[in-house]
Amino acid sequence: MRLTTDNTFRKLIIIGDRVLIKPAETSQRTPSGLYLPPGVQEREKVQQGYVIKTGPGYAIPAPVEEESWKGAEDEVKYIPLQVKEGDLAIFLLSGATEVMYENEKYYIVPQSAILMLEREEEL
Repeated sequence: MRLTTDNTFRKLIIIGDRVLIKPAETSQRTPSGLYLPPGVQEREKVQQGYVIKTGPGYAIPAPVEEESWKGAEDEVKYIPLQVKEGDLAIFLLSGATEVMYENEKYYIVPQSAILMLEREEEL
């Protein structure tokens, strides 16, 4: 799987806990040898694809108390996501939003809709 080496996605900013996923190529044939018509596997409830880009994570609310001696900090802090670029994600299609970008189909999926990840590196 070739990731973003050509900077195709550098203009895209993924918001919050969302993840951009490119659907994995699906086989048009079942394990028993039957050929499936186009679109059958796209209607399945669970899909898989490769994580292309992730958002920063879950935003942490800033403390309410203001103290005059402290400098103002405008930078938002985030709890990072468990998902990383390059992971193979198994996700619920019901939680995903399908988008087209440069004539390719992608899904924007919240981390909560991702059921499982496969990562090449050792844990």
